Amino acid sequence: MSYDKKTALILGATGLIGKELVKIISESDQYDKIRLLVRKTIEINDERFEIHIVNFDDLHEYSELFQVNDVFCCLGTTIKKAKTKEAFRKVDYEYPVEAAKLAKKNGVEKFLLVSAMGADANSRIFYNQVKGKLEESLKRLDLPSLQIFRPSLLLGKREEFRLGEKVAETASGFLNFIMIGPLRPYRGIQAEKVADAMVVVAQSTINGTTVYPSYKIDQMIAYSNWKRQSLV
Repeated sequence: MSYDKKTALILGATGLIGKELVKIISESDQYDKIRLLVRKTIEINDERFEIHIVNFDDLHEYSELFQVNDVFCCLGTTIKKAKTKEAFRKVDYEYPVEAAKLAKKNGVEKFLLVSAMGADANSRIFYNQVKGKLEESLKRLDLPSLQIFRPSLLLGKREEFRLGEKVAETASGFLNFIMIGPLRPYRGIQAEKVADAMVVVAQSTINGTTVYPSYKIDQMIAYSNWKRQSLV
């Protein structure tokens, strides 16, 4: 689908990466209209943003909202928050797959997905297995441009407190200095960098399927920042 001015849709706008994505896009002029699909209302003082409160179990009923250029899918939860594996799978697999189907139906140009490092459909770890199966299902849809981002430990301010992640985040500041060579892919990464990389890729002309491991995301933003500074 082509538009004179670009339009976008964001799923998961209230999550760690989603909030950063909203912030980055709101501070740019790359999109004329941005639709947010959320469970409950949020405050955004920008007339370009459309807030749509939806029932994700009935996502197919909102097909017309997917008439945009780019779809950013940042949906995700945890087993602790979802409480059951079935509920987790619904958020991390079923909703993104349905969103991708609606994106293809409406001729969306790019579908950009937040997955996870270690995504593997054959993994014995349930979380990684679900992420891997999601990636495989989306690839089978043969989308015009499927861009998959696999961040490692996400760093940033979360609404809910997660002790394990907080400890890991605190330690990562030191560990990132010593995690070089084969350990580099396991460095923690700021959610802002992932969101920034998604926007950078969305503005490119890349087609087909591309997977961005965490260290590639970091390199991409480092280069992008250097290029911006060199033009000042």
